Amino acid sequence: MCPIERNQTSAHAARQHTHEPASTILTTTPKICWLEPADPPDSFPDPDCALQDPDGLLAVGGDLSADRLLAAYQRGIFPWYQDDQPILWWSPSSRAVLFPQDLRISRSLKKTLRKDRFRISIDANFGDVITACAEIRSDTGTWITPEMIAAYRDLHDRGHAHSVETWLDDELIGGLYGVNIGRVFFGESMFSQATDASKVALVGLVTHCQALGIQLIDCQHATAHLTSLGSRVISRQSFLKLVARHRVFSAPSGWQQPPQASSMLLLS
Repeated sequence: MCPIERNQTSAHAARQHTHEPASTILTTTPKICWLEPADPPDSFPDPDCALQDPDGLLAVGGDLSADRLLAAYQRGIFPWYQDDQPILWWSPSSRAVLFPQDLRISRSLKKTLRKDRFRISIDANFGDVITACAEIRSDTGTWITPEMIAAYRDLHDRGHAHSVETWLDDELIGGLYGVNIGRVFFGESMFSQATDASKVALVGLVTHCQALGIQLIDCQHATAHLTSLGSRVISRQSFLKLVARHRVFSAPSGWQQPPQASSMLLLS
């Protein structure tokens, strides 16, 4: 059942990110679950209780402790909010996902990989990747707040969050990060400072996921960029069933990987 809680202020904004100032998008949303930091980490409502408008808003408040974040991802829930908002928890009605076997590498991207212009590593520099993901959106307002950075760095230190890096010589020019639970990788954000740098990072992620036995990559929301690489949109119900099926397995070890030539991704 969906609990009915006291009215709280929430954001009238979907996870795709509205770029309006927060002061103009705040509205009063009735009957939304409010979490207190002292509440048990798993005190989330059923994701089917998420609002239709804004799509997927499920709960407000709580904290970004490792236990609460892991409990959220295990239930197909993720946080997104801006600096002047409380923590907002989301489970959208549809979800973009990428099954590793569905990866599509275009002819032009294959050429890029073969040229070995880039090198790919995993968990070589998580801190710089998440910081770059935050900075790349600084002109429009980032949702990766200092509090979020600290929380995901903590998850990384605990072995739950991972990054993929794209290097040009010794310069980090692309990458992504996310959370691994069981056989699911929950992607959070990516950045690119050169053509194809984030696409190369995603190919690196998928290749590594295949080697580790990961069955599902959560992309959260569909974009043309992700669709071109093979992602598809499924319903919340289908997504939650997949998460429930694959979260029960032990998370794989062996995430860290030193830099390697991008052409090696085509041999995997």
